[in-house]
Amino acid sequence: MMRLLHLETSTKACSVALSENGIVIALKETLTDDYSHSESLTNFIQEVLIGQDLTPADLSAISVASGPGSYTGLRIGVSTAKGLCYALGIPLIAIDSLRSLAQIAQEKHPNTRLCMAIDARRMEIFSAIYDGEISLLKAISADIVDENTYQEYEPFLVAGDSNEKLKTVWANRNIYFDDSIHCSAAGQVAEATRKYQVGEFEDVAYFEPFYLKDFVTTQPKKNK
Repeated sequence: MMRLLHLETSTKACSVALSENGIVIALKETLTDDYSHSESLTNFIQEVLIGQDLTPADLSAISVASGPGSYTGLRIGVSTAKGLCYALGIPLIAIDSLRSLAQIAQEKHPNTRLCMAIDARRMEIFSAIYDGEISLLKAISADIVDENTYQEYEPFLVAGDSNEKLKTVWANRNIYFDDSIHCSAAGQVAEATRKYQVGEFEDVAYFEPFYLKDFVTTQPKKNK
């Protein structure tokens, strides 16, 4: 039995999922503006395990959102995942936050070009664009957006926590928004299952989240 625990803390969502052989069997999550992940994450883990009459010892591996996203949120999720993996002696699996989001969007909007966007600050976003098979069309980047950004990829659907500001700046374009889609640990399951099956694991001692630090510490780029 392949049992994977999935942790998502890269945005306002604090989300924990449990899967068996690639199928979600438990999910606990919340969306909060105060980023109270440090208070919620451990409780959510306990709840999903107890709800299935399982203990951490029953886990095969743990997957965690690797970024980009909130610095604090990523640190909390990765530190928790690494601590559990080390204590239990099980593998750590890293899942790109934007690809996980695209997995959820693709299930709801098949055969649709997808722009996944995580809020950074002001008019800046972390984003990636995928085709209907979740293959990358535009690699992950941190960009300042204006009315013409990514116009070469239209039409596309936007999902993530940047929708409100993007609706304003991208008005009157061939772009669609789905406000119901948010980062969730459930979006990690398919990719985490694949990685587990092929043994694509991280070094528990040295793994660090993908912060896009160059974006934070230097002048952001303007992408058109």
